[in-house]
Amino acid sequence: MKVLRCMDQWRELRSNMTSSVGFVPTMGALHEGHLSLLRASAEANAQTVLSIYVNATQFNDAQDFAKYPSNLEADLAKAKSAGVDVVLLPDFEQMYSDGFRFQLNENEFSNRLCGTDRPGHFTGVLTVVMKLLNLVRPNRAYFGLKDFQQYTLIKDMCETFFLATEIIGCPIVREADGLAMSSRNALLDVPARRLAGRLNTLLASAANDEQAVQSLQAADMSVAYVETVGSRRCAAVVIRSGDCAVRLIDNVAVSTSHLATELKGAVS
Repeated sequence: MKVLRCMDQWRELRSNMTSSVGFVPTMGALHEGHLSLLRASAEANAQTVLSIYVNATQFNDAQDFAKYPSNLEADLAKAKSAGVDVVLLPDFEQMYSDGFRFQLNENEFSNRLCGTDRPGHFTGVLTVVMKLLNLVRPNRAYFGLKDFQQYTLIKDMCETFFLATEIIGCPIVREADGLAMSSRNALLDVPARRLAGRLNTLLASAANDEQAVQSLQAADMSVAYVETVGSRRCAAVVIRSGDCAVRLIDNVAVSTSHLATELKGAVS
């Protein structure tokens, strides 16, 4: 497994690759959800590339950026066990040599759900993903469906800009109690982790979005949003963990008979 910090070295290596390349972009703190994406790529492609880059431009809260979990040594060991061939470790200067002068914006779906209380978040996400896709030039790129809004926006972006990369959404990987695996789970203390384990159940069992909000609030979670988009009920909550506020997202499939509203322009 090659570990590259210099993207010029990667470009030279990429120019000699003639078989299929799969790509998984991450911000590190790898867990089983990430590893499922890497294994899917390794099964379908001759080469699998992993990027680890904590993208500052998608954080609208400096404290959130500063406390984002990181363990590179453990990440590299996990990547190797999952069949990764190349790990890219770019820095800010390489990713944003323009100082973030050029940005990629989406003006509709990115303003809903997570976009309502995280201004600029998806501009940072779409900009860095476009940069990474242009850098890696993969045949396929793999994204977890826990980040349903992100997956949808990236897929639409690639179609809009005629990128050749196939965007593949992979199922949510969950803990035994149903909590979607996330790097942020490491920030939860024992009581907060116990509470977070109820998020999926409360979200899935509610008859409609309003009832889901009420159930989550009654469980002492601060609700950023619950909104059904197409056939998926999406939610973001904040849970107190000691002196820390941890923001978690999830989404569940709901049958059409349980949809609270049919949203104009909803994404299926």
